[in-house]
Formats: sequence, structure tokens, C-alpha cells
Amino acid sequence: MPNLTHIAIVGASGRMGQMLINAVTENSDAVLSGVTEREGHPWIGQDLGICMGGHATGIIVSDDPLKVFAKSQAVIDFTSPAATVAHSVLAAQARAVHVIGTTGLNKGHLAKLAAAARHCAIVRAGNMSLGVNLLMQLTKKVAKALDEDFDIEIVESHHRYKVDAPSGTALMLGEAAAEGRGVVLNDVADRGRDGITGERKRGEIGFHAIRGGDVVGEHDVIFAADGERIVLRHLASDRQIFARGALKAALWGQGKSPGEYDMLDVLGL
Repeated sequence: MPNLTHIAIVGASGRMGQMLINAVTENSDAVLSGVTEREGHPWIGQDLGICMGGHATGIIVSDDPLKVFAKSQAVIDFTSPAATVAHSVLAAQARAVHVIGTTGLNKGHLAKLAAAARHCAIVRAGNMSLGVNLLMQLTKKVAKALDEDFDIEIVESHHRYKVDAPSGTALMLGEAAAEGRGVVLNDVADRGRDGITGERKRGEIGFHAIRGGDVVGEHDVIFAADGERIVLRHLASDRQIFARGALKAALWGQGKSPGEYDMLDVLGL
């Protein structure tokens, strides 16, 4: 019998939470060690399988993350910034790998995650898909190859329910473009335009967010110069790609030293 990695899922009732649960239960190298939901949620104390509309599994939905993390080797977290920071402290106590797909994290949140990473491995990415992480590398290389005669614009589209903008993936792509150019993203970012804005400043990296329908995720990085444009594009049609990537990160993180990692580390890029 192989040693299976015990993985906990937080935010079990959400769309991503349920996809992660299915990904873990269908994987031959992992076992679902437990799931959590916020205090007062109607799933608390109920059998997970029944809550998800299937057969009983024997796994009871808990509102005590530390109890669940204590019997887990990894925690996969696509919740909210505040919840993710709280989970990072508990994952560090349990010495569990903390895989974070949460977006909308600010500098304060990131500082707290860095503190937790002194005690456990944290794998964090604004996007867990293989394709997007390849796109980041391509963006960096193209930005490095082209001078500021090429304007960089990043356009992202997501479903109507997404609460943060620009998306975490768009910001990752912006960071990649800025790194390729040898600049700091915050110094050159322009997050949307409205009204009489004047001419576009040379060297800016623009961001534009589209929200509507059930769009899973679309990202374009546009390099536009006089007479020509280069467009790098990634289209996601199934959220399962994010669940598969997160599970891959949880398995990869086993035995890794405490510290902060990303999907480029996981994928060997």
C-alpha cells in the first residue's frame, strides 16, 4: 500500500472547494483527510457526501481548521484573503503544506504569509494552471526582447461573480512583463482608463477587466507598436485545470523545506 498524502480542503461548499474535493478523492496518490467551512455554515456537522448531493462518506464538515489540519499533510485553500491568512498560521502549526490559490491578497496579507512560511512550505499562485504559467514565461521573454516602442496591455475576462480586479493572473502577467523590462510594476501600472486621460505614457503596462456571464478565465497580453501587434493568449474553459494544478502542488510540496514557492517551482520552470 503506497503512502497517500492526506489533504484537507477549506471552503468545502464553494464551487472551487467541491472541485478540489473531487480532484483529491479521484487521485490515487491522495486521500481526503477532512474539510472545513466557516462557523455557522449549514454544512457544519453534516456528512460531506450528503451535502454534495451524493452518498455518505464518513467525512464530517468541520468549523475547526486546526483539528482538521493536524491530521493533514497539505491544505488547499481558495477562500478569501483574511481566511487564508488565518489558515496559514494554523497550517504552520500543523507543519502542513499550504497551497494557496486565493487572489486579492495585499501587502499586509503577504507579509503574514511570509511569516507563516518560516514554519511550513507555502505554494501560492494567482493561477494554478500549466498553460498560464507557461504564458508568464513567454510574457517575460517577449517583454525582454522588445523595447518600449511596444506598448503592453493586459486584458482579462471572468464571470460576473468574481470580486477582485485585476485578476490575480493578470497581475502575475504584469509582474512577468515588468520583470522582463527590468522595471517595478507598481511604477508603471495603469489600471483602467476613464474620461480625458491624455496620451498613453511610454512604458506603461495597462490592465483592463471584463466581468460577465460564466467566463472561466481569459487573459491576453498585447504588445502593440506602430504597424504590428503581438498577442499572447490563454483561455480557460474548465475550472478543473485549477484543481488539478493545486493538487499537483500539494503532492509536490511533501518533504520540501519551509519557505515560499510558486507554480513555476512546482512545474520546474
